[in-house]
Order: sequence, then C-alpha cells, then structure tokens
Amino acid sequence: MAESMCRTLRDGSLEGEQAPALTIKDITTSPFGFHVFSHVLSQLSSFILASKSQSRGIVIVAFSRSPSFYVDLLKRRGIDVNSSHKWIQILDCYSDPLGWKYQLMGSGNCMDVSHETSSNLSRVCKDVKDLDKLYSMILELGKGLVGQGKDRFSVAIDSINEMLRHASTPTVAGLLSNLRSHEQISSIFWLLHSDLHEVKVTSALEYLSSVVASVEPLHQTAGGKRGDLENLSLLEQNFGKGKLQIRFKRRNGRVRVVNEGFHIDQSSSNFTSVLSEDGLVNQINQSLLPKVQFDLELSEKERIDRAKVVLPFEHQGNGEPIHIYDGRRSLTESKTEATLSSSGNSQKTDSGEGEIIYFRDSDDEMPDSDEDPDDDLDI
Repeated sequence: MAESMCRTLRDGSLEGEQAPALTIKDITTSPFGFHVFSHVLSQLSSFILASKSQSRGIVIVAFSRSPSFYVDLLKRRGIDVNSSHKWIQILDCYSDPLGWKYQLMGSGNCMDVSHETSSNLSRVCKDVKDLDKLYSMILELGKGLVGQGKDRFSVAIDSINEMLRHASTPTVAGLLSNLRSHEQISSIFWLLHSDLHEVKVTSALEYLSSVVASVEPLHQTAGGKRGDLENLSLLEQNFGKGKLQIRFKRRNGRVRVVNEGFHIDQSSSNFTSVLSEDGLVNQINQSLLPKVQFDLELSEKERIDRAKVVLPFEHQGNGEPIHIYDGRRSLTESKTEATLSSSGNSQKTDSGEGEIIYFRDSDDEMPDSDEDPDDDLDI
C-alpha cells in the first residue's frame, strides 16, 4: 500500500477540490520517516518524468538537507537529473535559514544561488520565519516550472519540525492549507517527527491530511529497567526495518487503514505486507470465526446438491400460467370441474389427493388482493 499513497499523489486533485496531502510521521524508536519521504519523492519524480502524473514539476522545500543531497539522491535512484531544471526546483531553507550568512557577507544582493548547486536548480530562503514570503517563493518556483496556465506542480517539505521551530502551529497549518487550496498545486506531502511535539500539534497536521503514513517499530520496547536486556534485543530486531501504517481518508468520510512492513537497505526501501510476512493473516482470520463444532462453509458438492432441491410451492419454470387463488375454491377443484364439464359428466370423482377447501362467508368478502399475490408460490 506504500505504492497506493504514491499513486494518490500522482493522480492529484479533481477540479474544485483541495490537493491530496500526505503526512509522513515517525518516532524516535523508529526514525525511518525520511527513508519513506525519499521513497515517495523518488516515485513521484519518476511519474513526472514519465508524464504519468497530473503534476508537471515538483518543488522541494529543503529544511533538513542541502539541495545537492537531493540531486545525489535522485541520481542514486536512477532518475535522470540532466533535465532536472525543467521539472524540479529546490527552495533552499537549509543553507542560510535566518539570513545570518547573508548579513555576515555584508551584501545587499539577493543570494538566489546555493554554492552547492547549479544556479537554475535552487533558490535560497533567508528568512524561514516569514511564512508569507515562503509561500510566495514556493508558488514562484512552481509557476516557473509549469507556467501560469492550468498545469500543476507538487510540493514536498522535508521537515515540518523546522517550520514549527520558527512559527506557531496555526501559522504553519494555514500555510499548508493555502498550498492545498491553490489551483495549480496537484499534491503536497511533508515529514513530521511526531514525538517532538504535543499531541494537539500532530493532530492538527493530520487533520489537514488526506493520507497519514505512520512509521512504527516492528516490535514495541518495554519500559523500565527490567526490560533493558529485552529492549536491547528488540532494538536489534527493529534495526533497519519497521511497520508502516497508512490511513486513507476518503471523500465520503470513510477511513481505510492498512499495514505494511519495510526494510531499509543501502539503495532503497522495500515494502512488504507485515501480516503475510509474519504469517499472522490466517491467525487473525481464525480468531474472528465463532467457536463452533461444525463447518459453516459448504463444499462444492454441497452447493450443487442444494441448488437441485425443489422447494415446496416454488415455480419450476414449466411454462404453465400462474393462477392466483381467490379464496372461493381450490385450484384442483376448479380443474376437476372443468374436466368433467368438458366431458359431459357432472359426477365428481375422488382424485385421491388431499386438499384444503376454503369457502368464503359471503360474496361481500373481498378476494385476495392482486397487489401481493405471492407470485413465487404455486398456491
């Protein structure tokens, strides 16, 4: 399902709707959120290059890594970056986030170029506290990729925590909401180290998201000194792997939750089903079944035999007209009288079959209504 959240970002938004937003959050015991972030970034970049994405470019807001790191990352993932200036722009909030280097240089010129990257690939933000300016720079870089028309671009923010260091939660949430609402933004995703903030901060950011991917340890560690040896063993088991819980919020309000396992190697992140890998699917399914002493399922032979059973009073499809009993006489009596009258013999014969004869009390009694004639029964 890791690919499902990538496809959600790839497909983008419908006309008049907000762009899909993905929150990737991790904790100290499973600090692999950036690996998931890198995986999503690489997949979305591949979709853009293959023209399979709604977005035609991507703007990376780099708080925790330098622009050159992302260029090398895409190269290692096998993505062609020779024409990267046509589909990717990096807003460098890492090199000089507060403008101190700029002030030390004593220059009044805007430093649009990072010393680590080419001049047409990145732009330095010298005041990350000003989120209005940050918002304008993101849109400016994105429109520089796709133009002013209807083409759209995606936004990736590698650390919401750095933004929260310099701005309040409502301000950051407002920036993300404005980005989602912009008509030229196809999708947006960000990384959050959730245990560095209060629950209300994490909840506010999750509320803005249409997809939430939580990186969790494969085995939970125990608390207390008695669990130190056990924790050490669990930490070794959790090294390089963990569990990814993905929560999709649909337009109709329903929520779908799936779990996947992941393994981190030197080149990439591999995602597999945690439950199937550990052999827990059958155990969970068996635990949901009631404890009974007989089999609730039918075999193939039993289903065939059941289909051959003729139910009482059921139409057998013999093509004969359907007679509705009106309460005056039985159908057998009517057929017998009709046969005798046609043969000229009015004497009644005993058919030898049992029947129920009902006589109405008077002609004022209305016959059975045709609105509910029990058409599925031959009565």
